[in-house]
Order: sequence, then C-alpha cells, then structure tokens
Amino acid sequence: MHFVDAKGILSSKNGMNIYRGCSHGCIYCDSRSTCYNMSHAFEDIEVKQNAPQLLEKALRSKRKKCMIGTGSMSDPYMPAEAELKLTRRCLELIEQYQFGATVLTKSDMILRDADLLASINEQQKAVVQMTMTTYDDDLCRIVEPNVCPTSRRFEVLMEMKRLGIPTVVWLSPFLPYINDTEDNLKGLLDYCAEAGVKGIVCFGIGMTLRDGNREYLYSALDRRFEGLSQRYRREYGNSYEIVSPEHGRLMSIFNDFCEKYGIIHDFNECFSYLNELPEKYQQLTLF
Repeated sequence: MHFVDAKGILSSKNGMNIYRGCSHGCIYCDSRSTCYNMSHAFEDIEVKQNAPQLLEKALRSKRKKCMIGTGSMSDPYMPAEAELKLTRRCLELIEQYQFGATVLTKSDMILRDADLLASINEQQKAVVQMTMTTYDDDLCRIVEPNVCPTSRRFEVLMEMKRLGIPTVVWLSPFLPYINDTEDNLKGLLDYCAEAGVKGIVCFGIGMTLRDGNREYLYSALDRRFEGLSQRYRREYGNSYEIVSPEHGRLMSIFNDFCEKYGIIHDFNECFSYLNELPEKYQQLTLF
C-alpha cells in the first residue's frame, strides 16, 4: 500500500475511486487489465489520501445535487479502509452537503457505515450495490478468495432491506464451466428476491477478458481448475467477450424471474435508476 495526493477525485459522471488496486484476489478481475495503465503492482494499493478534501471542494462547487458513486474500479471497502476510513469520511461529506450516494462493493464492511447510508437515504437517496457471482460459498472462496462469501453478502442485503436502503445486485461475471449453471443462477436470484432488491445488473451469462486480466485468470485456472485454461484457449482464443454455452437458456430464466418479482433487469434502466436523484432534491439547490 502506498499513499498519493491526487489531483482530482470525481469523474465527469460523478464517480470516484478512493483506492486504486485491490486485495480481494478475484480471479476474473477486469481492473487488472493493462488498458488501465496502472503503474504499480495491483496488490500494492494506491491510496488517494486527500480524497475527502478533494470531494468537499467538488461538492461545494456543484450547482445541482446529484448522485455520487464509488466502487466501479476498486472496492471502497478493502481491508485498509477499516483503519483509514476514507470511504466513511467521504460519505460523511456527502451527507453533510446533502448529495445522494451509491456504493458498489463485495465487502460486509459496508455495514459499519449503514448509519450514514441510512441518513443519506432519508435526506436524499442512497443505493447499496452488491456483486454476487457464486451461490456456493466454497466455490466463492476459490473465485473471490479474500472477501466475504456470498451468504454474508446476502446478510448485508437483508440489513439494508431492514433499514429501508434500496439495493442493486450485480450478477457478474459468469465464468464458463465454473459458475454458469442453473443451480447457481437460481440460488443467487432467490437471494435477490428475498432481499427485495430494486434491480439486478446482468450483462449476460459470460465475462470479458482483456490483456492483463486474461493472463491472471488463466494462471488461477491452472492452479484450481485443471485443464480449464486450455479449454478457454481452444474455444475463445483472445476474444474479448467470453459467452457461456448456457447463455440463452439461463438468460431466459433470469428474465422470467425478474419479471415475476418486479425487479428492474434492463441494465440501462438500472443505471438510470442509480444515477437519478429525485427532483425535489434538485430543487433544494435553488433556495
């Protein structure tokens, strides 16, 4: 882990990454891709130590309230956050300046900040996004080895439901011949229905591979799934989109399930919901 003073914190779409790199060890992680031009080892996490100061300056300068997002590239609740509390300090500023917040994570550490998220949601709008890939916890510990298992993430969703904080689940990725099964999908969907999630983001039954994360995945497959990397090479070569043979059948199950339970499942509609701040809060800035 190393510390830097960043020049800016918010993207043009009001997203922020307080950390760069990750220690979760997910075997499929797209953020390892060389196209992101990371100049340090992925596990040597870069900490933007001045993130709260930069965020406060950015919030003060905005003429309209909006949703502030975090977690798209690096999880805001890595183990280092327990001590550094940069994510919490940023949420405190979002609450103070009465903006909305949406947080994407795989970690149960978000429960530490449930009080802040509930307060933000009462004033404006807060959405907790949780990635869930693997219903079987033993398999989850192989695919995502250094973060809490899916059953614990389900408990997080249930706590958010109790607090009245809306949730969106990312069902992604599905690795061919590993977690692209009907039992896995149905188990995850049952979790979503019980937790009363607002939406599910699912780009299909498959994954993407770029230079950098492809090599890391294949190395992990060689260690834990004998012969599978060779099968990937034969069937997919250097393709960017890796589509499961089960895509059509499982997506039909997914769509039918979401329709039955009234869960938003068009990903464009999900993103619109995540980015939308109710108009009444926009109007507060006029006074």
